[in-house]
Amino acid sequence: MQTNTSMILRRLGLGVVTLLVISVLIFLGVEALPGDLAEAVLGQSATPETVEAFQKELKLDLPPYTRYFSWLVSFMQGDFGNSLANGRPIAELIGWRLSNTLFLAGITALISIPLAVVLGILAALYRNTLFDRFISIGTLSAISFPEFFVAYILIAVFSVQLAMFPSMSNIGPRMSLLQKIHAVALPCLTLTLVVMAHMMRMTRAAIINVLTSPFIEMARLKGLSWKRVILHHAFPNALSPIINVVVLNLAYLVVGVVVVEVVFVYPGLGQLLVDSVAKRDIPVVQAVGLIFAFTYVFLNLSADILSTLSNPRLRNPK
Repeated sequence: MQTNTSMILRRLGLGVVTLLVISVLIFLGVEALPGDLAEAVLGQSATPETVEAFQKELKLDLPPYTRYFSWLVSFMQGDFGNSLANGRPIAELIGWRLSNTLFLAGITALISIPLAVVLGILAALYRNTLFDRFISIGTLSAISFPEFFVAYILIAVFSVQLAMFPSMSNIGPRMSLLQKIHAVALPCLTLTLVVMAHMMRMTRAAIINVLTSPFIEMARLKGLSWKRVILHHAFPNALSPIINVVVLNLAYLVVGVVVVEVVFVYPGLGQLLVDSVAKRDIPVVQAVGLIFAFTYVFLNLSADILSTLSNPRLRNPK
């Protein structure tokens, strides 16, 4: 127990250090942007006095390290500042968008994870059969196509030809759950095709790898069926890599949906990030970037810890 606790504390410490490094990179990346931020926001018609006053308001007259620590401390306190585009609090802008992104990720995860695990088990159970080849070709094709290509194909089929789902996934707080699910059907299907392929192939590979173990051969010699061997012996021992790929794909569902949200004009964090970059709304870009980084690092740490705890050989390396 003490070994597990120390392992978790070490992982959390490395996660905090990683986030600090990422925050520095985000700040330096914004600092390296060409041009003057105040002039870009105010326009070319702004007088030098107005630009100077705006620079003081944004604390651009202070040294970079002072602004970095001030920004980081404010962020840790939950104060993201105000948007340069509309003057609204960034926390208010992000809150609604983050809930939309989590809703899309949650619906996708509820569909893709069970489906991927079941298909992976079936592919391992019926290995080298026509079913296995069909599933492997289908998932490999889904991985090979970029998300925007899959999204446009789905729009052409289900929105233009069949008129079953809207091409723009616009949701609002007054919509019912069924209305929201209908609105996000196409982006959810796009993400499901992408992440399910990764998880299914990893599940199949992990189970097939475990099937070569001596205890599996012993179970077969005892007369157990392939179904019982895979479900009761192979699958529990293959959980470590499966947990890794599932949690990493959950991180992708939250962090990597920028392209999908832009294609379907979905009001999530990814769409907010793209809009803020176009408007050069630097405080919003920094806040969204750090939230994405925190989510990705946290889920990576969760995958590392869960996969270690689920594998006795990793828990007790001796």
